[in-house]
Amino acid sequence: MSESSLRSADEPQSGIAPVGLFQAFLFWLKLGFISFGGPAGQIAIMHQELVERRRWISERRFLHALNYCMLLPGPEAQQLATYIGWLMHRSWGGIIAGALFVLPSLFILIALSWVYIAFGDVPVVAGLFYGIKPAVTAIVLQAAHRIGSRALKNNWLWGIAAAAFVAIFALNLPFPLIVLGAALLGYVGGRIAPDKFALGGSHGAAKADYGPALIDDHTPTPEHARFRWSRLLMLAVIGALLWLLPMGLLTAAFGWQGTLTQMGWFFTKAALLTFGGAYAVLPYVYQGAVGHYGWLTPTQMIDGLALGETTPGPLIMVVAFVGFVGGYVNPMFGADQAFLAGAVAASLVTWFTFLPSFLFILAGGPLVESTHNELKFTAPLSGITAAVVGVILNLALFFGYHVLWPEGFGGRFDWPSALIALGAAVALLRFKRGVIQVLAACALAGLVVHLLQI
Repeated sequence: MSESSLRSADEPQSGIAPVGLFQAFLFWLKLGFISFGGPAGQIAIMHQELVERRRWISERRFLHALNYCMLLPGPEAQQLATYIGWLMHRSWGGIIAGALFVLPSLFILIALSWVYIAFGDVPVVAGLFYGIKPAVTAIVLQAAHRIGSRALKNNWLWGIAAAAFVAIFALNLPFPLIVLGAALLGYVGGRIAPDKFALGGSHGAAKADYGPALIDDHTPTPEHARFRWSRLLMLAVIGALLWLLPMGLLTAAFGWQGTLTQMGWFFTKAALLTFGGAYAVLPYVYQGAVGHYGWLTPTQMIDGLALGETTPGPLIMVVAFVGFVGGYVNPMFGADQAFLAGAVAASLVTWFTFLPSFLFILAGGPLVESTHNELKFTAPLSGITAAVVGVILNLALFFGYHVLWPEGFGGRFDWPSALIALGAAVALLRFKRGVIQVLAACALAGLVVHLLQI
């Protein structure tokens, strides 16, 4: 929406000054550095800033955008920022908002990943990560509890969650197959028992009247946000080219089986499977990055998740750590250019992971928004979200196994790690402490234990 259209459509009624693109740029840049707390925390920050304080968008329009983003694969908080930026300042506004939500986290993670891989054996660093690993196990368990308490509203959904757990834990079925099966069950269930598969309420803040807004409840939908087949086709072609060009260059330079090429292909698929947030796709990333490709070890995967938790931006940015480690240990530019290989891999992985999110908003937004409240579209999502709970529980058990029995079941049981994990779980679930606080406390406890064991 251009400044002139915002002014003519809403300023006389709201009295809110129009927002220029540069002013919005400064806000989105700030948000990229303060967006801690996972999707719930990031959405709360945006609600406080955009709805309550700045009044750029009304409560109802904000929640409408959020509910739409929840229907899509990908990080919903980043997509929400992209959506609001697009609604205010057309495609460039959405690109700026979405990119600035990600870039600070990418640069920070590249630096932290280098410190981790280069200095991880230093006693102080090793001690900090010794305490962080059991904390991550508790954090993943909390995620299963948090999503489950919201999603598993009846026995049908509990059954899907249990079936998903058995499928991945006992049968080792691929994550995409579990998602497909859950979506089919949700679709069938939506037809047989529609009340059992209705999409739950928004994450959101309680509805309240914060006064008039720049984009208010009754502000007309701008022209660029209305569905047109010609625009959908144009953006689909642009998106395909933005994917094909780097993939073609990587294939030409390194071959289809090259590390960077396979990373691009793998994380493109991962980006389309992130229903339910980053924790939902982590089992798929583990199956591929650790089990199939061997880009990193299970222990490194746990450490990467810890780094992702402590940096701003969407948690799915843990893929940048995966890319950096995979590129660093497979330096395709020569042994003396390991950092460059890691940084390039992290950047490419981020590109392929987030490109679909931008396309879903900029190209598909008007089309998907029009189907938001139709059960035939939302019931499969309910099934997928239920399955995600079982998959995340499996991930927590997987992390717990590697933390508590570092040498396998035949080896020793790590009692200090078990006590740290228990303390982290109590702090998170019973006392509702923040993730950053828990990680910091556990890191210090781990440092003390590790130094005493030396």
